[in-house]
Amino acid sequence: MKQGSSPMRSGVGHGAVIRGLETTSNSRRFEGRFGRMFRTLPAATFADDDLRALATEMTATPEDGVTPETEADDEENFGIPAGYTYFGQFVDHDITFDPTSSLDKQNDPDALVDFRTPRLDLDSLYGRGPDDQPYLYQPDGMLMALGGDLHGGEPDHVVTRDLPRFRGRALIGDKRNDENVIVSQLQGLFLRFHNAMATAKENAGLSFAEIQRIVRWHYQWLVLYDYLPRIVGRAQVEAVLPHLKGDKSILEVPPQLRFYRWHADPFMPVEFSGAAYRFGHSMVRPVYRLSAQDLPESGPRTTKGLGGRKMIFDPNPDNGLNGFREFPRQWGIDWRLFFETRGGRPLSPKNLGKARVQPAYKIDTSLVSPLGALPEFSRPGRDTPLNGQINVLALRNLKRGMALGLPSGQAVAELMGLEPIPDAALVVGKANVDGLKTNKPITAFGKSFIGNAPLWFYVLAEAQHHWKLAAARQQGKSAKNSVHVRLGPVGGRIVAEVLVGLVLGDQNSFLNQAPRWQPALGNPRANSVFDRFTVGDLAMEVGTPRAGE
Repeated sequence: MKQGSSPMRSGVGHGAVIRGLETTSNSRRFEGRFGRMFRTLPAATFADDDLRALATEMTATPEDGVTPETEADDEENFGIPAGYTYFGQFVDHDITFDPTSSLDKQNDPDALVDFRTPRLDLDSLYGRGPDDQPYLYQPDGMLMALGGDLHGGEPDHVVTRDLPRFRGRALIGDKRNDENVIVSQLQGLFLRFHNAMATAKENAGLSFAEIQRIVRWHYQWLVLYDYLPRIVGRAQVEAVLPHLKGDKSILEVPPQLRFYRWHADPFMPVEFSGAAYRFGHSMVRPVYRLSAQDLPESGPRTTKGLGGRKMIFDPNPDNGLNGFREFPRQWGIDWRLFFETRGGRPLSPKNLGKARVQPAYKIDTSLVSPLGALPEFSRPGRDTPLNGQINVLALRNLKRGMALGLPSGQAVAELMGLEPIPDAALVVGKANVDGLKTNKPITAFGKSFIGNAPLWFYVLAEAQHHWKLAAARQQGKSAKNSVHVRLGPVGGRIVAEVLVGLVLGDQNSFLNQAPRWQPALGNPRANSVFDRFTVGDLAMEVGTPRAGE
């Protein structure tokens, strides 16, 4: 349901003005925990009524039901399995270092003391280590603590382990990784990956720090060579890391970071954290299947087509995958429904039913209806906002971008040497054939958007625009709707440069310590680094608990 919202209140909470970020210096020499990629560009401003009108149009309203699994869903993106939506969220929580934030994070560099570093180092997993946070670990200080068994509707078939909990709340390095059932179990997957590496025969005698390094390097590999090419395309990754085009070393063919540069240590660009990396919000599905077993509904509801699936968020937590609680034991995830696996069913519009790999939703300017009433900012059991809060994610993102003083999407495109997308092609709605007929341009929702699109919106609309160009070359509605959607040249370049740059700027990363290092898992005979090791490989290796674990 579309909701009106109150202005964000002052303070330190999620609805607060982000103290420190709104005054991030535009100086060419300034560097702090946060900084700017495009320091010379002016801040874009918008009328408040225009932002509200745009957010309302971007947020879907609940309809009579959701698309059944036996039917094609024209909002699905068959280039990205659904699990990567939450792997991206896991990465976000690892590098944005504010443990108080949520799905639409905010980062306040002045409000906290214990900030983490903007590195892909899994400090959201390890916390401050076994000496300082022993409750995250087993008594030996080598293995991560785990919670109880979870099954997928069959009590005798344990598929995963829950996070360790105290009074229902997860004992983990970053509480945000418990905000929904999917990211929670992804956190558990990495806990068990650490334990698998620590108990592997080939790693016998290694110290905790050495095991930690092995886990971190596998994780960095997944981000650069599995997740990133799915989001921005292999060509964009190779443009930033040109040594990947041939059998060359990164020392022979250096990286091409044109816009993300630092003097001493990498910083977190507000254009990335406040806009470009929030593309994942458009990938969220309204409903997910956790396993082949149907999950029962709890209490009355009118949504049709669930068929044993659960909404990502719901006012009734037992009908949604809401987090920050101990969830039912039969809610264990079968990762084969979230990632492609070797020998498993491929992600394809031809594969339907309960056993299919669920696709993410397309990167476009439409957000599903559950994101119009975020539980954290809504009245308990209702979809109306708490006093002084905004529970509509699109509006929070748009207002956040203006509070951060972000430039317009057109200004960033011009700085990158690209021709800005015309206003008429920056449309609001879904990237499907029906949307081609009904989507309206952004300027229909306010004059302040003329030649001046919010950067977050522009990144989404850019991806949608390139989908439209590719779909025009296809024949038939089904073929057009099945065209993969990835980030475009502005959004893709920002995301690729920052994620690559964070690894390059970490002197302990595999790119700096051992540029030719290869993962221990995956397919060693793969011809390309992009096929060598995937999150699906990780899930199949450690996704099911071993006897005695």
